[in-house]
Amino acid sequence: MAKAKNKTTANKGSVTDFLNTIEDENKRQDALKIVELMQSITQEEPVLWGTSIIGFGSYHYKYESGREGNFMKVGFSPRKQNLTLYIMPGFEQYDKLMAQLGKYKTGKSCLYIKKLEDINREVLETLIKNSFDYMTDKYG
Repeated sequence: MAKAKNKTTANKGSVTDFLNTIEDENKRQDALKIVELMQSITQEEPVLWGTSIIGFGSYHYKYESGREGNFMKVGFSPRKQNLTLYIMPGFEQYDKLMAQLGKYKTGKSCLYIKKLEDINREVLETLIKNSFDYMTDKYG
């Protein structure tokens, strides 16, 4: 039986072209700020993953099932409803930061925010840095 291929992989798509497709001006400006912020923190170039995610850095994973692949260490996607930030370690270890972050929702490793002005920027920077450092320490 063939192994399932990951749908979300890094590609050569233009991050700038993708960002220019965001119709909502405020969301586009927030997305540009997040790219700048994540690039500054990670010292990595932004890479398009799939058709709508911008990632920074990458790591290789392998599950006990044998499934393996590569994924970004941190990233985000400017979705219609929210700006979705991918905090790969999840949020359990970041309780103190999350209490100070502002207005948000979370999924397993997704941080959903409506707009950057709803968030404490310093806390967001710390969360991104800690997440990136965690993934780098764990996977290299």
